[in-house]
Amino acid sequence: MSQTSKLHSQSETGMPVERHIAMPTQALFRWSKSEERKLIHPENYDRRILVRLLVFGGAFLLTAYGAWEMYQVVSVNRTTFLQYILLALFTVNFSWIALAFTSAIAGFFALFFRSRKVKALPEKLSTRTAIIMPVYNESTARTFAAVQAIWESVEATGYGDNFDYFILSDSTQPNAWVAEERAFLDLKKRFGPDGRIFYRHRPKNYSRKAGNISDFVTRWGANYDHMLVLDADSLMTGDCVVELAATMEGDPDAGIIQTLPLIINRNTLMARVQQYAARIYGPIVAAGLSSWMGKDGNYWGHNAIIRVKAFAEAAGLPDLRGKPPFGGHIMSHDFVEAALIRRAGWLVYMLPYLQGSYEESPPSLIDLAVRDRRWCQGNMQHSRVLPTKGLKLASRQHFATGIMSYLASPFWMFQLIVGIALVLQTHYIRPEYFTRDFSLFPVWPTFDPERALALFGLTMAILLAPKFFGLLLTLMNKEERKACGGTIRLLISTIIELILSALIAPILMLIQSGSVFQILLGRDTGWNPQRRDDGSIPLKDIIRRHRWHTLLGIITGISAFLIATSLFLWMSPTILGLVLAIPISWSSGQLGIGLWLKKHGLLATPEEGSPPAIATRANELQQERTKLDFDDADALIALYTDSNLRHAHEKMLPLMPERKRGIIDADRAVAEAKIKEAETVSEAAQWLNSRERMVVLHDPYLMSLIVGLEPPAKEY
Repeated sequence: MSQTSKLHSQSETGMPVERHIAMPTQALFRWSKSEERKLIHPENYDRRILVRLLVFGGAFLLTAYGAWEMYQVVSVNRTTFLQYILLALFTVNFSWIALAFTSAIAGFFALFFRSRKVKALPEKLSTRTAIIMPVYNESTARTFAAVQAIWESVEATGYGDNFDYFILSDSTQPNAWVAEERAFLDLKKRFGPDGRIFYRHRPKNYSRKAGNISDFVTRWGANYDHMLVLDADSLMTGDCVVELAATMEGDPDAGIIQTLPLIINRNTLMARVQQYAARIYGPIVAAGLSSWMGKDGNYWGHNAIIRVKAFAEAAGLPDLRGKPPFGGHIMSHDFVEAALIRRAGWLVYMLPYLQGSYEESPPSLIDLAVRDRRWCQGNMQHSRVLPTKGLKLASRQHFATGIMSYLASPFWMFQLIVGIALVLQTHYIRPEYFTRDFSLFPVWPTFDPERALALFGLTMAILLAPKFFGLLLTLMNKEERKACGGTIRLLISTIIELILSALIAPILMLIQSGSVFQILLGRDTGWNPQRRDDGSIPLKDIIRRHRWHTLLGIITGISAFLIATSLFLWMSPTILGLVLAIPISWSSGQLGIGLWLKKHGLLATPEEGSPPAIATRANELQQERTKLDFDDADALIALYTDSNLRHAHEKMLPLMPERKRGIIDADRAVAEAKIKEAETVSEAAQWLNSRERMVVLHDPYLMSLIVGLEPPAKEY
């Protein structure tokens, strides 16, 4: 029997033969340079010193100039304490956009001069790759359609035998778990006996996604050279998958190779705005990052290939001391895994020009905020990881950038508050009597209006420049320009995106500021499944989420107008966004608005006009799988009525430790009592709560009691 046959010989249990690999927990604050592996091909490692000097040096000089100009604005007379605070906040915020600007310049030139040759597929592959999709209470119609579409695309390349497919479930909802099993068994039939598709459900989702992946690596990782990590909304073409595997195979020093996923399949207003922005401006950002990161890169948690050996040796994450939000499991694990793998001497880099990597985005502003809250906590938690010993400077920069991406919102908010206070102080002539230098006369805060206007123009130009670069490159590319609806529609689409982004920005500022303050106060966000489907949120929920934003906008607007008309005009974009928070949030999730824009060719992307074949196929499969109705079925009723499913479910159950005498599981005891008292399976299904159902699904004896009940009532 061949090694591959042996590997798949026990797939009836849902998974192949286990071949364990050690994955030691990494010490964050104990590290010796001697522990770093030596590069096999050090000549391939480019430190990107010149590009980094230009990007970071340029950002520093630009920030210094902006700070000096701001100092000149506020130092017409003696500078007050509040003006110094304003200067400090402005400098921090300006440095953030200055770095984005210089990085975008690098990205623009990288894209402008890049080679557009399409790389041919390799003649052969000698390595094996596991394509893994971690899922957590997701729609099986979507996820399993994506897996099948990827499988078909990879098979079409002729390299299918080099790849195995794993759905790694952390689902905590009973119906979701059994739906996954039904979808998996259906997929096994479609793929046939040699389909190389596997499924595993984890009883306890310890450490969330990071724990899900590490569990796979430690138990089955030795079977594979690489693993390609997907998200539940990921799609990757066969050519892209094979190219990633070939690149990893050809670079023995590579630990992680990241792709740039493009957003597709989006139809609500908010999702279309994100899709358009990611497609037009995203490549500029990615190319800029790649140009200065080089092979000291980062990892975004999905649509990337990872060397299993490197991951096992270097990416075992410790729990941080203390309780969440700053302690406990590391939430944004991907940044940390990349940093530790790079510390160990493996290279981490991006292929920003590789085509065929796709994802989706949240359908509404509230959905975006829910995901953003989790990301905010993960990035803020990185402040505990930032001092880790032995990290490369670029890795520390990635952490700092992630942290600052959320601190920027409260800094911006404080800058607005200080600005209002200064105007208020000036308007009501409230002098500062206690200055640094003794004076017989009070000091009023004064400004240089001409310099202030010029500095505002410079700030807006730097802020919008990355978007302009992306638009310019698209306009220069005839095929992409035409695919986006032509020059006029492209310009109108950009204006729509700019207006909506400007209106949404103050809302997100308050949401992110609130998230930061909640985290600083010790509030944990938890981990809820992400809503991915198009669809609106009930208006009452929107009003509840945004009523304080609207009220704050009204109060701020009235106050600013009463203080000074100039202050009101200066703050009008912020005020307008907050006052309109409820209708903006409502419209963001509206499918009708997005489809109207789509019908008129606005916010269009090349992938929308000419959908990738894999996306078209995935959508077809999703519609087909939706009709199977796996996701809406009751788990207990499904297992009761289908003996084959029940048999397969029991074979896929993990081995559970025997109960110790005298130790009674309350949920199990209550579940057993309810089942024994029930006359029909309908009654049992109605009486058992979610926790009790999970206990039943893990226990063959309790399942046998379910099977012994009378058939379902008519309502089922």
